[in-house]
Amino acid sequence: MNTYKNIIRFVSFAFILVVSALGQSTTAPLKVLLISGGCCHDYANQKEILKTGLEKRANILVTQMYCADGNTHPNLGCLNDPDYAKGYDVVIHDECAADIKDKKQVENVLKPHRDGIPGVNLHCAMHSYRVSPEFVHPMQPGSENALWFDYLGLQSSAHGARAPISISFIANASPITHGMSDWTTIDEELYNNVQPPTNFPNHSSLARGSQLQKQKNGATKLANYVVVWTNHYGPKNVRVFSTTIGHSNPTVQDSRYLDLVTRGVLWAAGKLDDDGKPSAGYEPR
Repeated sequence: MNTYKNIIRFVSFAFILVVSALGQSTTAPLKVLLISGGCCHDYANQKEILKTGLEKRANILVTQMYCADGNTHPNLGCLNDPDYAKGYDVVIHDECAADIKDKKQVENVLKPHRDGIPGVNLHCAMHSYRVSPEFVHPMQPGSENALWFDYLGLQSSAHGARAPISISFIANASPITHGMSDWTTIDEELYNNVQPPTNFPNHSSLARGSQLQKQKNGATKLANYVVVWTNHYGPKNVRVFSTTIGHSNPTVQDSRYLDLVTRGVLWAAGKLDDDGKPSAGYEPR
C-alpha cells in the first residue's frame, strides 16, 4: 500500500513539474525590433552582441533591421514605412542617422511610438533625426523642432573626446537600476545635455556620468550629464528607455551594459518586476 501511495505521489509531482514547465515554455517571447546602421560605429558586430545578450537574459526574440551604409543618412526601412514596427512589442533604436532631418521621415520613425509601441534608444540614436539645424541650442519641448527630443525626453548635441565615464546610479529611481552598482567604463563618449532634462515633463533620470575632459587651453574640466533615463511619450503615454552609453564594442559586450539594456527593454514592455527581474514567463529560456 505504501509503495502504491509513493507511486501516486511521484506521478502527481512529476505532472505538476511538467505542467509548470509547459506553462513557462508557452509564454510567447517579447518581439523586439533592433534598428541599427549608419555612421561611426561597428554596427555589424554590435547588433549581434545585442541580439545574443538580450536573448540570453530574457524571453526575448530580436529581429534585425540593419543598414550597412556607413554614413550619416543610412537607408533604413523605418524612414519611408510608418508601419515598419507592426507586430513588434518594442523597438530598439541603435542607429546613427545624424543627417536625416526630413520631418516627414522623422514622423514615420515616430509613428509606431505615438501609436503605442514602446521604445529603447542607445547611444547615437540620441544624435539622430534632429530636424532643426539649430539643435545645438535648446529646442522648446513640444515644438516642431523638438520632434525627436520630445520622444527621447532629453536633448543632446555633441560629445567630448573618449575617456572613462564614471556612472553613478540614482538610488531607488527605477526597477531598471534596482541593485545595480556604480561603475566606470573604458574610454567612452559622454553625451552632453543641451538643456536640463527636467524641462521635458515626463523625463526621469536614472544615472549620471562624469568625465574629465581636456579643454582647448590644456586645462581639464569635470563634465557631468544624465546618461540613463526614462520618458513617457505621446498620446498613449508610451514607455521609453534610453542610455547614451555604448560606443565601443567592449562596452556593449560588458555584462553590466547588457543587463541594463535588457532591463530597459523589459521595463518598456511592462515585463519587469519591482526587484529588477523579468516578470513571470519572461525569464531566460
